Amino acid sequence: MDRGCFTLARFGDATSPKPLVLSGHTRHVDLPPWGMVLTLLRRMMAAEVKKVPIPRRGVDYRGKIVLAPMVRSGELPSRLLALHYGADLVWGPETIDRAMIGTTRRFNQDTRTIEWTRMSSQGHKEPPPDAKESIIYRVFPEKEANKLIFQIGTADPDRAVQAARLVAADVAGIDVNAGCPKPFSTSGGMGAALLRTPDKLVAILEALVKNITPEFDIGISVKIRILETPADTEALVRRLVATGITGLTVHCRTTPMRPRERAIRDQLRMVVNICHEAGIACIMNGDVENRDQGIKLAEEYGADGAMIAVAAEKNPSCFRSEADGGLLGWEPVVEQYIKYAMEISNRFSNTKYLLAQMIPGKAKPYKTVQQSKSYTEVCNALGLEHLLEKAQDCDVQRGLDKPKEKLTKKARKNASALAAGGQMVEARAQSHHRKTLSERNVGSKAAPEPAPVATAV
Repeated sequence: MDRGCFTLARFGDATSPKPLVLSGHTRHVDLPPWGMVLTLLRRMMAAEVKKVPIPRRGVDYRGKIVLAPMVRSGELPSRLLALHYGADLVWGPETIDRAMIGTTRRFNQDTRTIEWTRMSSQGHKEPPPDAKESIIYRVFPEKEANKLIFQIGTADPDRAVQAARLVAADVAGIDVNAGCPKPFSTSGGMGAALLRTPDKLVAILEALVKNITPEFDIGISVKIRILETPADTEALVRRLVATGITGLTVHCRTTPMRPRERAIRDQLRMVVNICHEAGIACIMNGDVENRDQGIKLAEEYGADGAMIAVAAEKNPSCFRSEADGGLLGWEPVVEQYIKYAMEISNRFSNTKYLLAQMIPGKAKPYKTVQQSKSYTEVCNALGLEHLLEKAQDCDVQRGLDKPKEKLTKKARKNASALAAGGQMVEARAQSHHRKTLSERNVGSKAAPEPAPVATAV
């Protein structure tokens, strides 16, 4: 018999036996009194799964195992690698609304990517005359179509809408970060700070639903953390699901908790039930190690899907099910990552960071790779001779084939002093300076590998 599928053939009095149709089979049974029948029907109707409409260009989060938004690990080559190994959806790193506003959208013919760029200010109020472009965000339409969720860091409804408009036509959904506990996010009232200002968070979601969904036909979602008490979490979630969103991700940790602390799932079922009452998809996050475990946990707690973070940063083949071969060794995963990184001419500093996460520290090439200063050196260190030609081309494109000028001892000391004083932006600008310290107000020349303006978290 189909779950919950039965119909009364006809109603008569409450005492005479009437035919009851059960999945195409007719049986004569004694019907209970009318009150019991109506109660049963009400329970059946309540048990039916309610679903909010999914916009035409949006995606339904149900039944998905997805890549979490992560600092550096959510950049384009990491997302492509996760999709390669079976991720159903990928979240980009949180991108601050102010970083997106004022960018220029263009299509890069060489890499076949869409880029949002702006001139690097290098710590100045206005970009210096010799400033170079910084890429704030990138998407790969051929491989990320209907798969990419843009996560925005914001504390203002108007700025959120303004920034979302710039990218909404090229992504499958907009997600608001209300869970990042890092100071660079919370100090601006963004991330987990929004959990303490629910009126602002609700206003942001309502503004996006009102302005972005009808214009671009995509859904709006939010990622949160649990609060200290179930009552606080319940009150917040009930407000959020009433804003018109199509999905909610809950990280099963409180704001003060760090990844090394085990996730707390005591409130998960409650959050799931509230979401389902409103017809909202609920994705769980926290200590999910692989696809099969994510599916099992989602079934156990009634969630609609699961989000993988740290495990995917170390080895994105965690998105492969055991039936498809399961987790791979680091060597083929790293090779595939390098291919993607060079294909889209990824910033070498980002590539090097990810390699440090994926190559085990005790592996023989680990130290050599970390000392590498170009894609060519990385490929040599890993014995990937068949990729050397592509690596050399990528190095030329990124300016890595030329030795960088060394800073004078005085300049290095000044940059270190600035960093120690917490002035990181000024320190980065000074680290690229090729003039004397007294001339630093004139402007500085950017190195071939400029850091992006956006704070991706």
